[in-house]
Amino acid sequence: MLSKVAVVLNDNLAMFEFGVVCEVFGLDRTGDGLPGFDFRVCGAEPGKPLASSSPGIRVTPDYGLDELRDADLVAIPAFPFHISTALDPRVIEAVRDASDRGATVLTVCSGAFLAGEAGLLDGRKCTTHWRYVNQLAQRFPQATVDPDVLFVDEGNLITSAGTAAGIDACLHLVRRELGSSVANAIARRMVVPPQRDGGQRQFIERPVVDCDNDNLSETLRWLEENLELGHTVESLAARSAMSTRTFARRFAAETGTTPVKWLTGQRILLAKQLLEDTDMDLETLSHRCGFGSGALLRHHFQRQVGIAPVEYRRRFGVRVS
Repeated sequence: MLSKVAVVLNDNLAMFEFGVVCEVFGLDRTGDGLPGFDFRVCGAEPGKPLASSSPGIRVTPDYGLDELRDADLVAIPAFPFHISTALDPRVIEAVRDASDRGATVLTVCSGAFLAGEAGLLDGRKCTTHWRYVNQLAQRFPQATVDPDVLFVDEGNLITSAGTAAGIDACLHLVRRELGSSVANAIARRMVVPPQRDGGQRQFIERPVVDCDNDNLSETLRWLEENLELGHTVESLAARSAMSTRTFARRFAAETGTTPVKWLTGQRILLAKQLLEDTDMDLETLSHRCGFGSGALLRHHFQRQVGIAPVEYRRRFGVRVS
């Protein structure tokens, strides 16, 4: 259960990454029917202002490192990684002890360097901002650093890449511990996708590109409402009052992809929504999304999302009674 959240601050903390943790875990949303968190901002010397990476701003932690002892989650925002050698040993020890007691440790961006100093990366997969992955790997050679992901979930250790990837990691943890509906509700309040890389649908599930050409824009809107039908480039070009060649060229210019790839992507997004929100069987769902068969849906879903539809529903679906 995720109840008490302790954020441990370092001097020169990065304000955006700190703000991400505060936004997800620190705001009181109990009025919306969401669970509340016992949120504590902690430092080695409570009441002493810490400099931030933003000029003219200082942050004063109200709580000391003893709050980490019974925290369910210890969150570490980013800070300039090159100062990691000068980290207060009390902070390192407190993070290590909290992990040993069973707390989950979540790092945002260069916060992974503090986790490394506490010995939490050894023998584990992790990530950080792409600019720092080489330094992280060099500094902690027993860690397996993945430079190509937004975040890595190792159970009681979650590390995330730069800046906005921290949002994905935080919402992933909320979803893992408290369920899809809570994570989705927080994401909607933040006006962000519940998760960018692992599969959850975006709040704006199938956005229509804002096209300069009215005919093409109207065709895209119509497609959204008729994904279950069979479509060809020729039929879509005729609907848009264009030749096939002109339609394909303008479509690529407006959307950045081909009609077939765009249509497949929209169908996958709809499939995600139905897998999350319904108990519709796979064959019916595949026809509703325009794939025609469960086998074709599985093929495209696995290719784009990285997991099978059944596994996606198991992870992210809301149980329908």
